[in-house]
Amino acid sequence: MVVGTIIGASIFVQPSLISGAVPSVSGMLLVWAAAGVLTLIGALVTAELASAFPGTGGVYVFLRESYSPAIGFLWCWAMFWSMHTGIIAAIATVCARYVSFFFPLGDTGVRVVAIGAILVLSAVNYVGVRYGTAVQTTFTIIKVVAVVLIVAAGFAAARASSPPAAAAAPSVVPSLRAFVTATVAGLFAFGGWHMVTYTGDETVDARRTIPRALLIGTLAVTASYIAVNAAYLAVLSPGAVASSNRVAADFADRVMGSGGAAAMSALVVLSTLGAMTGIILTGPRVYLAAAHDGLLFRWIGAIHPRYGTPHHAIALQAVWASILVATGTYRALFTRVVYTEWIFFGLMTAGMFVLRRRAGYAPAYRAWGYPVLPLVFIVCTAVIVFNQLVSDPIESATGLLIVLAGLPIYYLRAARLNSRTVTHDDH
Repeated sequence: MVVGTIIGASIFVQPSLISGAVPSVSGMLLVWAAAGVLTLIGALVTAELASAFPGTGGVYVFLRESYSPAIGFLWCWAMFWSMHTGIIAAIATVCARYVSFFFPLGDTGVRVVAIGAILVLSAVNYVGVRYGTAVQTTFTIIKVVAVVLIVAAGFAAARASSPPAAAAAPSVVPSLRAFVTATVAGLFAFGGWHMVTYTGDETVDARRTIPRALLIGTLAVTASYIAVNAAYLAVLSPGAVASSNRVAADFADRVMGSGGAAAMSALVVLSTLGAMTGIILTGPRVYLAAAHDGLLFRWIGAIHPRYGTPHHAIALQAVWASILVATGTYRALFTRVVYTEWIFFGLMTAGMFVLRRRAGYAPAYRAWGYPVLPLVFIVCTAVIVFNQLVSDPIESATGLLIVLAGLPIYYLRAARLNSRTVTHDDH
């Protein structure tokens, strides 16, 4: 789930953001390594918290236990209205656009195919977690095999050519700001590493399995990203990578000839379907946890009597993600709000310091490098947020307002919940 959720379309479609900011082979590979290390630090923190709170909900539960239910609710609120459903809508749209390589689709056709993919994969997860994870595992295996083939083909082609494209590239020392900008872009390509924590109650021996999955999965993805980019650069120059918005297809055309684009389009379709499966599977577990806490309507947390899945939450997520696709509004929502995810990651990591001072906190696993590595991660999340605020203050402020709009809803639900508790106690 960790590998399949993280590896979506970005590594096959557009590393150009990184190569455009850091136009050198060593610089690009260093950026991917830095992004991988920061993701690993976040995974280490999340692994400790998951071993202490292995139930359903993941980040929602960590924020609730570290601070208050209000902070956890804001995470849930942002997830449903934009962060999580927006990711599903965006990936589904990318998938449909690459399907149009094989079947001519207009704008309407792309939206219909994207919505169809959301509904089909939601239906798979509706009928049982085993079916969802089986589909996820199948697509993940295909993606990993594809990564191995890309790396092998890239270095084989590089040995056959003289000199390799990357060998002639000049060494350029990037500015600190350019390196930070590129690393932020790399971090977003690693998105989704935390989602495995949402399914704690459905994971065998979650206190040990989830930390192990986070560590192994994050390391595997980091190695894959560095290897794939090294393969790209062995065949294409940094300038060619920077100017391409379909770098994997350009790579395949160079290595395989005219059939390369078709092969890469098929790979992107399969990769996006695999990523969507994991994202669709995990999100409803957060809404389930919030509903059980009384912060969402109880019926949202209903468990299907036969399939054992949060079927109402899965259906709601599918409907809203489909609406975002149909209207195209996911682009604005996702762009405005996605960076706020890192505010919550910073809060989650700071929360670990709070919890370690609290009696009764007993994780089965403790994060390596404490307190230095978690502090590094907190500083990096602050840099990411500050960079976004400076780069696009209006959109950033709009995104924060969308997230904070959940506070009045939380207090209304909390007041209603408290009134029910008081009434029950009086009786």
